[in-house]
Amino acid sequence: MGSVIDDDIEPDDHLHNPDPARDRKLDRHVSFSMRGLYNVGCLAILIISVLMLFAGYPIITYLSNAQLSTLGAYNLGGINASGQVPEIPGFRGLIDRDTPKSAYTRASHVDGTTYDLVFSDEFNVEGRSFYPGDDPYWEAVDLHYWVTNNIEWYDPAQVTTTGGSLRIDLDQRSNHDMNYTGGVLSTWNKFCFTEGYIEANISLPGASNVFGLWPAFWMMGNLGRAGYGASLEGTWPYTYDTCDVGTLANQTDPRTNLPAAAHVGGPTGTNGEMSYLPGQRLSACTCTSESDGTDGRQMVHPGPKRADGSYIGRSAPEIDVFEAAVDTSTLIGHVSQSGQWAPFNAAFRWDNATNLVIYDQENSHLNTFIGNERQRTTSVITNTNQQCYTASGGCFQTYGTEYKTGNDGYIQWVTDNSPVFTVKAAGLGPDSAMQIGPRPVPPEPMYILLNLGMSYNFGPIDLEHLVFPAYMLVDYVRVYQPSGKWNIGCNPKEYPTADYINTYVEAYTNPNITTWVDDYKQRVPKNRLIDQC
Repeated sequence: MGSVIDDDIEPDDHLHNPDPARDRKLDRHVSFSMRGLYNVGCLAILIISVLMLFAGYPIITYLSNAQLSTLGAYNLGGINASGQVPEIPGFRGLIDRDTPKSAYTRASHVDGTTYDLVFSDEFNVEGRSFYPGDDPYWEAVDLHYWVTNNIEWYDPAQVTTTGGSLRIDLDQRSNHDMNYTGGVLSTWNKFCFTEGYIEANISLPGASNVFGLWPAFWMMGNLGRAGYGASLEGTWPYTYDTCDVGTLANQTDPRTNLPAAAHVGGPTGTNGEMSYLPGQRLSACTCTSESDGTDGRQMVHPGPKRADGSYIGRSAPEIDVFEAAVDTSTLIGHVSQSGQWAPFNAAFRWDNATNLVIYDQENSHLNTFIGNERQRTTSVITNTNQQCYTASGGCFQTYGTEYKTGNDGYIQWVTDNSPVFTVKAAGLGPDSAMQIGPRPVPPEPMYILLNLGMSYNFGPIDLEHLVFPAYMLVDYVRVYQPSGKWNIGCNPKEYPTADYINTYVEAYTNPNITTWVDDYKQRVPKNRLIDQC
């Protein structure tokens, strides 16, 4: 066993022997190394990255991106008919970011009023699809358009985007026992507007000298969904807010069989009868005891009501920016630009002496088709640029419509930024012979449709010379409204639609339900002219 001697120095004393002078010197010494610098640098980068993620990025995003307005809508962030106005990255807003700034305003051809862009789609994104749920504003449907006896099936696969344009194809391909497959695209219940100007830049399908295709660019009131028969029965093509015989089936009082004018001057095949329409289902004659849903009962009329408790007449009117065809005699392409109206004037006459203005008499003329037992039409035929067809030159031509609602309103059709013709609502004023009141320019929220199909109802079809696939290209669609008077959305307070559509949703989502009463088994609201209220 060893011993410890106080004077001995242990081997490790040079490490542990206290030395106050030396220790003070060491404490004042700061040592730097590359490893230490790396550690500090990494911590700094980490802190800065966290700050940028949770503070810097939101601030930069806010400052560098234009904020979408609520566009006159309400609730947090504003809503459109389909819910919140999209603001999620990757989802476009109402105005396409590819729309050039030069197109953000335009001047009215009627009175020079400045109009603001409120909706646009430039279709520049390649390969878009329009199946239900794919797009916030557009939807292509999967159905047979039996209403006009079309000979094709409408399939969402026929509608896509390519080369900076929307493309709608019509193929000679069997689909649901139909020999042809076409496409129709609409903004029903997703985007609507009331009053304004709409235009599209389009290359029409096929060749300008071969007849049979039926392309169209048009609008309809949101209470009727195109292709869904039950929703259209008794709503299309009415635009009416008067309580009189015009709201009744065949425009005839069943108690008196009057007016006499309703039984003469009708189209061929009707034995003189003017109208086969079933009557305006949601009319101003609806009994005030009928429910608008605010009393806890199931609504039968979407409202609103006037101060005296009577209902405002509601409907699904139609305005056609164009329906294109080729003259079977001259083989020259043209468009029919029109408004559809009900109830009808006697012998389909209307006051067009002072309420119709055709600006280009050389290329445009009043359509000889003025209506049939299902619709009354104000239409003008205009020759197109014969090169602006996808198989005849491929250029694009711009088609537009400006309209102001009401009994003092108007509809003006425009081609290549030049007015073609104007119809004033006064031309569809009261008709004493038919005992009806005025038909206003539609005040309903209107949605947009684009389609390509074929039907012998529209005219002869030259299947021998038509080349398939035929296709229509749409460069853009743009909607404008007067500055400070924007009115967009499918459910405006003045003309609501949402609750009614939700109440009778099957009529708007099942195309196999073709009629309101017989198929859907729903009743028509009581009309105080003929029913016991």
